[in-house]
Amino acid sequence: MEPTPPSPPRSRTIYLLPNLFTTAGLFAGFYAIISAANGDFVHAAMAVFVAGLMDGVDGRVARLTGTSSEFGVQYDSLADLVSFGMAPALVMYHWSLASLRLDSSVMGRVGWAMAFLYLACAALRLARFNTQVGVVDKRWFIGLASPAAAGLMMAFVWAFADGDLGPGGEELRYVALAVTLVSALLMVSRIRFWSFKGSGKGGARSDRIPFWALWLIPLVIAILVIDLPRTLLVVGVLYALSGPVMWLINRNKRTPVAHE
Repeated sequence: MEPTPPSPPRSRTIYLLPNLFTTAGLFAGFYAIISAANGDFVHAAMAVFVAGLMDGVDGRVARLTGTSSEFGVQYDSLADLVSFGMAPALVMYHWSLASLRLDSSVMGRVGWAMAFLYLACAALRLARFNTQVGVVDKRWFIGLASPAAAGLMMAFVWAFADGDLGPGGEELRYVALAVTLVSALLMVSRIRFWSFKGSGKGGARSDRIPFWALWLIPLVIAILVIDLPRTLLVVGVLYALSGPVMWLINRNKRTPVAHE
């Protein structure tokens, strides 16, 4: 019996380029936490959006350059927990939820407990995504993706923290409580959200879109330039509502009509 040839040694190298973008996203999340602690909530919210941009770039760069690795996947997941879990929770807490203690000591504890609930739901959402990434339809996210939930939270903070809309975090503390709770529960729900990753049919490339959809790109850019934080808030709310609305429509279609 011939001896089994030794297995090739495991590579101890990691790919630099995609992990640089992941590290940049991690830094943006860390910067958001520091900015919120210093009371600079506009820059804190902007930093979370920068982290979202880096999160979208690192995976695309890894696929285009053939530098995907298990290390990169795990590192990206840990960075996402900081940027889209810890950072939004603390920014929202420092900006608004901490003000609940003005009502009573019990409500003060509700404020930090709600921030922790958001963080825990983000961690659960990321863990579920990692375990289901190879078995679910790529057209859909099961539950609101953590970057989208963080975007909704930070768009809400940014839209009101710059002082143009009037009420601040203290006056909006109960609205902030509701936004945090809804964002947390949507992440761990079973509701499907469109992932913008193509049709998923017959090996069609996920980055192709119809030609007529190209006109939407300059339109979106023009609207963003007019009022960036409020536009992001509207987009975040509409996307968060799209999942429950589609769920209700599909549920009504499946419900049999009773005959008299």
